Amino acid sequence: MGLTGGIACYKSAELCRLLIKAGATVQVVMTAAAEQFITPVTMQALSQRPVATSQWDAREANNMAHINLSREAAACLIAPCSADFIAKLAHGRADELLSLMCLARPADAVPLLLAPAMNREMWSHPATQRNLLQVAADGALVLGVGTGEQACGETGDGRMLEPQDLLDELIAFFQPKLLQGQRVLVTAGPTYEAIDPVRGITNLSSGKMGFAIARAAREAGAEVTLVAGPVSLPTPRGVRRVDVRSASNMLAAVMQKGKEASIFIATAAVADWRPAQAAEQKIKKDGSGATPTLSFVENADILAMLAQSPSAQSGELFCVGFAAESHDLLANAQAKRLRKGVPLLVGNIGPATFGQDDNALLLVDDHAVTELPRDSKLALARQLIANIAGRIRARV
Repeated sequence: MGLTGGIACYKSAELCRLLIKAGATVQVVMTAAAEQFITPVTMQALSQRPVATSQWDAREANNMAHINLSREAAACLIAPCSADFIAKLAHGRADELLSLMCLARPADAVPLLLAPAMNREMWSHPATQRNLLQVAADGALVLGVGTGEQACGETGDGRMLEPQDLLDELIAFFQPKLLQGQRVLVTAGPTYEAIDPVRGITNLSSGKMGFAIARAAREAGAEVTLVAGPVSLPTPRGVRRVDVRSASNMLAAVMQKGKEASIFIATAAVADWRPAQAAEQKIKKDGSGATPTLSFVENADILAMLAQSPSAQSGELFCVGFAAESHDLLANAQAKRLRKGVPLLVGNIGPATFGQDDNALLLVDDHAVTELPRDSKLALARQLIANIAGRIRARV
């Protein structure tokens, strides 16, 4: 993990902590400019390893820190990566340890990831943009920048991505790209059907499983669009998100985005019915004890409609359904798969997983039933995506 000069070094401390917590071994290398913003003592305490700062480090028996460190690494992540350091990389300059290490690393075995951080004018300058294109052409992965307030008081592009975003990007980089070239559409969360302006019908779905699937699909190299019901979960990095409220809203979004998709994963817990007429004003009790009468109409079956579309029937769209049941999971999942007309149905016990971070899944198709034992939702999502990718490859 390389640190160059910039106020974003304060984020590097948190990033180092997150990497250690995720199980990584982190060797920190700092430039002299980075030491003006954060001390090697801080980074050593967080990484639990001595920080390398000089190519003349006498601790190395052969005095070749730039060789030894780069041979031990699985990846080099420069965060923050300053405009000056990007220019160094673009021109192959190597006058201190970190740039030496980047130049001397075995490029086919040790990928280089850059997290730029600089003032908005520096970021947009033609020289910087030219250098970014060059380092990318030379094989580095430029992770992009955030937008917002900067330490100088200006606002715009150039902020270093947040530590959690960088961790997610690094993890995604190492995931097998099983869905490269695929366009995945995922629905997630509950829907909300209004009774009046302040009341409505919804369910306990948290959206966590669908969001995990969207993240796993993006990690696998797919272009991912996530149609989300009313939840407050953060959007997975690199995923396009469309927020909806009702089942009708979700249907409209899915029918539009489904035209571009090659895989549709219907994880959302969509309301089966909605009130026939939502009251324009709050329904109040009048003290008489009389209760209002509600009549319902059935919502459209989004999954069945996509599964019966020409693209699904021709094999261009692979549809996956979800069934959240309260009992008789296998029987209900098998019946739902046939009713919906999908090649794969994923079942789970809703009350045991709503709002939780773990789950257990049952995969049902024409030929077999496969159990995925209880695990974190992200781990299960990655297993499901690998399973879907195998089915896609088998159809080609």
